[in-house]
Amino acid sequence: MDLRVQGSGPTAPFLSAQDLFETEHDLSLPVYVHLRDDPDERTWAAHYDDRHVLNISRQAASSAMARELALHEFAHMVRHEEQHPSHTQSTEEVLYLALAGKRVEQRKLSHCYQIANHMKDIYADDITLSVGPGEKLLSFLESSLAAAVVDRPETPPRPGLERLSPSADPEITAVNAAFALALAERHDLVDEEHRLYDLAHVATMDAPEVDFQEFKRRFRELAREPDTSTYRQVLVDATRSYASNERLAAD
Repeated sequence: MDLRVQGSGPTAPFLSAQDLFETEHDLSLPVYVHLRDDPDERTWAAHYDDRHVLNISRQAASSAMARELALHEFAHMVRHEEQHPSHTQSTEEVLYLALAGKRVEQRKLSHCYQIANHMKDIYADDITLSVGPGEKLLSFLESSLAAAVVDRPETPPRPGLERLSPSADPEITAVNAAFALALAERHDLVDEEHRLYDLAHVATMDAPEVDFQEFKRRFRELAREPDTSTYRQVLVDATRSYASNERLAAD
């Protein structure tokens, strides 16, 4: 694996991630790590004919999660090189197949993209968790869900209360909770007493219209090596299920 860190900042997390990654996997194309100034950029991977690019903020690169973030993005690169259906399937095609003729709110359409990204992440983290421990990832999932649950809208809002920032959407928070628990259960990271179950229960109570158990099952039981047709149908079904109760017009 050819790793090239560009820009000033820490290199140790990426080298450590490379060492772990290479115990089980390799990449055909070189990986360029671009350290960015904007802390809101966090991490994302881009893929080109001659290279992969891992974009990461300097703040994220200096965090306790830096190695795990790098491992996660390396795993996405593997899936891309493998031409895994989760990383080649067009989300736009799925939305057309699932929602043709339906009237769907723009907010829900955005959430459908997030559902597709969750499925990509499941397959990436099947690799991530095969080469590294899951404790930090579990803590990250727990803290992210806790923050979203705390940030849910007031129901009903208290008189005189004005939110200064948008609150977490309860419906996609419930789906996110299903994803977090599905990933944790898929890799035996939690026991039945784990706090993640309590947080998921709160998220579910806030969005009773979302079939939490069904989404958890969908994520947890994704076939390890699906063919393209099977994967497309799973994503179409999940998209249709999430959007089925929406009656507002798309923007």
